[in-house]
Amino acid sequence: MQKTRFDELVQFPCDFTFKVMGLAVPELPERVVAVAQKHAPGDYAPTVKPSSKGTFHSVSIKIQVTSQSHIETLYRALADIEEVRYVL
Repeated sequence: MQKTRFDELVQFPCDFTFKVMGLAVPELPERVVAVAQKHAPGDYAPTVKPSSKGTFHSVSIKIQVTSQSHIETLYRALADIEEVRYVL
């Protein structure tokens, strides 16, 4: 397998969609937006989809990122939200 560098494949700045899956609490979208605002201020309109049983919510949010390290920082910050189980 050939090794490639992510920042050579993606032209920055660009919009990057994060999908955050966590417990179905009303505050989850607000907490995701708060993290986005902290690391990349802007206007955000996340979409929320409940799981079939309603136990979890999937919050998709598009954030403008400036580098690979910016993406990694956002992944870590989103994963640190207490209700979050996965960040894709």
